[in-house]
Amino acid sequence: MTQVGPSLKSSSTASVAEGFDIGRLLLEGRAFFALIAIIVVFSFLSPYYFTIANFLTMAQHVAIFGILAVGMLLVILNGGIDLSVGSTLGLSGVVAGFLMQGVTLQWFGVILYPPVWVVAVLCCVLGALVGLVNGVLIARFKVPAFVATLGVMYVVRGFALLMTNGLTYNNLGGKPELGNTGFDWLGFNRLAGVPIGVIVLCVIAVLVSLVLNRSPFGRWLYASGGNERAAELSGVPVKMVQVTVYMLSGICAAIGGLILSSQLTSAGPTAGTSYELTAIAAVVIGGAALTGGRGNIRGTLLGAFVIGFLSDGLVIIGISSYWQTVFTGAVIVLAVLLNAIQYRRRVKRPATGGPTTSPKQGG
Repeated sequence: MTQVGPSLKSSSTASVAEGFDIGRLLLEGRAFFALIAIIVVFSFLSPYYFTIANFLTMAQHVAIFGILAVGMLLVILNGGIDLSVGSTLGLSGVVAGFLMQGVTLQWFGVILYPPVWVVAVLCCVLGALVGLVNGVLIARFKVPAFVATLGVMYVVRGFALLMTNGLTYNNLGGKPELGNTGFDWLGFNRLAGVPIGVIVLCVIAVLVSLVLNRSPFGRWLYASGGNERAAELSGVPVKMVQVTVYMLSGICAAIGGLILSSQLTSAGPTAGTSYELTAIAAVVIGGAALTGGRGNIRGTLLGAFVIGFLSDGLVIIGISSYWQTVFTGAVIVLAVLLNAIQYRRRVKRPATGGPTTSPKQGG
């Protein structure tokens, strides 16, 4: 009995230490704590930051990045990357602008002005087609995701430039006599004081979260992202999952393009430039692993709000846009570093009941 007691006591102490690790808590909740720190710091630096009106405005800006980030999360969970989302966003806006300006049917001598819901559906279908091209190149032809989406990024941006000849579609508010009004509803209207873009982001996030946590597709996605070969041997339709996530990413990019064009009431072929990097940054800041199989919606949304609130805060206190780029880049590098530390710690943590060696903790 005298020999068992100290062992049990040691085991209990280790269990308590394992159960509450302040370093692990801070590491895994870094996006949340970073967001709180940003709000506190900028609220101290500017009296205009900590107001409901400003938070709603910033959330409206974050909505576009957040929607892109949700789509990007699905791709990254699969172990891929999608560099074409910014171009898809731009093309979606251009197509919406083209349709809202009226489609001329020369053979019949008429100009068609499609209703807004038709424009939105067609743009989402376009986004899905761009994602389908990405998915087929990657899943069927085994083109590396970076190369495939990089090429599609340039092709899609080129189409947007060709459609407009480098110009911008303006005055997309429409005219009542033509029956093409209502496009600015996405960008300017609010429900119960909340911008429509933020509501769209919340709806998409809830739906994707349910898919990831409550559906076979979610389990297939995590499995194929964690170990593609093992998932395939287990009967997971790996190729179908790959194609689907890129199509969903394209749809999210198209929705982001509709909201952005609606907010600006104009659509230009260069819209969305570098937005793919912001989306990737939000996913990484939210704790997802770029190697696939690890990440969640909650962290991704927090990552999007960290970037958005930081950028808007720097604007409010009058920091140069060049310094904003520096700060954003530093946050991304720090997030990647913390991700590496977090997942290295998980790998090195010994299994319960395993050898009693004392491995070094990462970081």
